[in-house]
Amino acid sequence: MTVVFAPAALRPPVTDEPLDAVADALRDAETAVALTGAGVSTASGIPSFRGEDGVWDRHDPMDFHRRRLDADPAEFWADRLSLRESIYGDLDPEPNAAHEALAQLEAAGRLDAVLTQNIDGLHDAAGTERVVELHGTHREVACDDCGDRRPADPVFERAADGDLPPRCDCGGVYRPAVVLFGEALPDVAMNEAQRLARDSDVFLAVGSSLSVRPASLLPKIAADSGATLVVINYDETPRDGDADYVLRSDVTRALPGLVERI
Repeated sequence: MTVVFAPAALRPPVTDEPLDAVADALRDAETAVALTGAGVSTASGIPSFRGEDGVWDRHDPMDFHRRRLDADPAEFWADRLSLRESIYGDLDPEPNAAHEALAQLEAAGRLDAVLTQNIDGLHDAAGTERVVELHGTHREVACDDCGDRRPADPVFERAADGDLPPRCDCGGVYRPAVVLFGEALPDVAMNEAQRLARDSDVFLAVGSSLSVRPASLLPKIAADSGATLVVINYDETPRDGDADYVLRSDVTRALPGLVERI
């Protein structure tokens, strides 16, 4: 039976009882995995893509579809520059308490991997060693023709200076090393994520709306395989009914609370 701990409108800190239960489950688990979404990075100043005042309220997602990159790479890159500015601006985001708590759980031997829908690299920056980036990374670009990968910032600077679209030495067009609309998630990352979900004894779904497939299926895969499923998110998710515990809490409070108990 799902146990829901949902603070009222002001969302006070999550109470001891659910955190104690989840901490006990993590102590007993041979394999524990976390899936993270945009809600883990908002405390670092990175806006969410969906929801009220989300990035997709200000940009048309179809401007970043794979077909548009193929048909009009220069305009794709012009819009990508605008999108990057909307997300990051002058921000130099740093890991917050939620990222740090997950890294501490891993270091303590209580978490085996972080599967993330985020492309910001903050789990790596916080020190988590095993990060599966399901949607790629904004820190790199890749050549569509030869596969060359390199740091993104210099290529975006070229684009901002009018080099549209930025091209590789081989003549191919660079593209952000992220999953675009119309593209499947990388097989290697998704296969690893599915295996970890099936093998997990505890699966934490943290700060994700769990509305974007196929990543949203991972908590169900874990629950169907017998894992204790924990959803930590302010808002309801489609996987709440599969969960053993649903915590309506700020992830920067709930995750450090688990660390304190472990």
